[in-house]
Amino acid sequence: MLSIFAPYPSFLLFLAIVVAAAATMALMPGFIRILKRDHIGQEVRDDGPATHLVKQGTPTMGGLIMLLGVAVSVVLVGQGSYEQWLLLAATLLTGALGLVDDASKVLKHQSLGLTPPMKLIFQFIIAIAFCLLAVNVLGISPVVEIPFVCTIDLGILTTTIGGVQIPWLYVVFCVLLIAGMSNATNLTDGLDGLAAGTVMVVMVVMSAIAYRSDLLDASIFAAAIAGACIGFLWFNAYPADVFMGDTGSLALGTGLACLAIVTKTEIVSLVIGGLFVAEAISVILQVVHYKRTKKRLFLMAPLHHHFEKKGWSEVKVVIRFWIVSGTLAAIGFLWYFSESIMVAM
Repeated sequence: MLSIFAPYPSFLLFLAIVVAAAATMALMPGFIRILKRDHIGQEVRDDGPATHLVKQGTPTMGGLIMLLGVAVSVVLVGQGSYEQWLLLAATLLTGALGLVDDASKVLKHQSLGLTPPMKLIFQFIIAIAFCLLAVNVLGISPVVEIPFVCTIDLGILTTTIGGVQIPWLYVVFCVLLIAGMSNATNLTDGLDGLAAGTVMVVMVVMSAIAYRSDLLDASIFAAAIAGACIGFLWFNAYPADVFMGDTGSLALGTGLACLAIVTKTEIVSLVIGGLFVAEAISVILQVVHYKRTKKRLFLMAPLHHHFEKKGWSEVKVVIRFWIVSGTLAAIGFLWYFSESIMVAM
């Protein structure tokens, strides 16, 4: 950690944003040139919007540089706590999984990489490991808090093996949260600047919540992700010069879910990241409705493609989705802090 700034924790958050953004912006141009030289580009879905065909061949896997920016920022600015390393490890491991998926797409020259079951298996392994370490190393309580409503104890079925506590219900919950949010964020990454912009907004709010909870390293981690998204948007704004790929989107979703577990905002995070949840639900509803009726509920899923099909321009969809994401993040922020204020009173 930059010890000279230790007495100024709020400054460290801004420093984390700046370092991650600067690292991402400095490294991305060279990375894009390498991708173009080696013809490593995006494979566009055949059944996607016709307007997206021009994106074929656009450099992808930009999430690798984003994660590098996050890692540099967290290592330089963070305090080096177990909390910091655990959050970073889960995010980077998921990014590595996404990188393998992206690489397989490029090698096979198709829009589908690893099979869904294969990706889920590795996501489950990462989620289980994170949950067990969070409970046994960080001392995270296996409960789920719903502000103003109740606290649900998911540690009632706990087994201790070799000194390791395994709260079975909480492990299942965390696996669903981490894998679900990771894939939901991945589904959101379908338009230029959409995922990066919405994750940036969400991470600013998560950083504020972690800071309020006296979890400085978690707050710095969230700020670093927000900074990396800012740096990435310079190259990913319409028309995009590079895509983050699964390398970035899967990792960012995992980072959000892991932050929710550490800050005990598992339910609140579903509101803060409500746009990602809505995108995932739109896909589920589309599949279920089509199987039952052979008709489409939406013109196309995920949800952002539905509005493209309705005639909205890509930029219009992205900006309006940013607004929706910001509104949901603000609602979640108020929900969390309102309970804190009520408890203090």
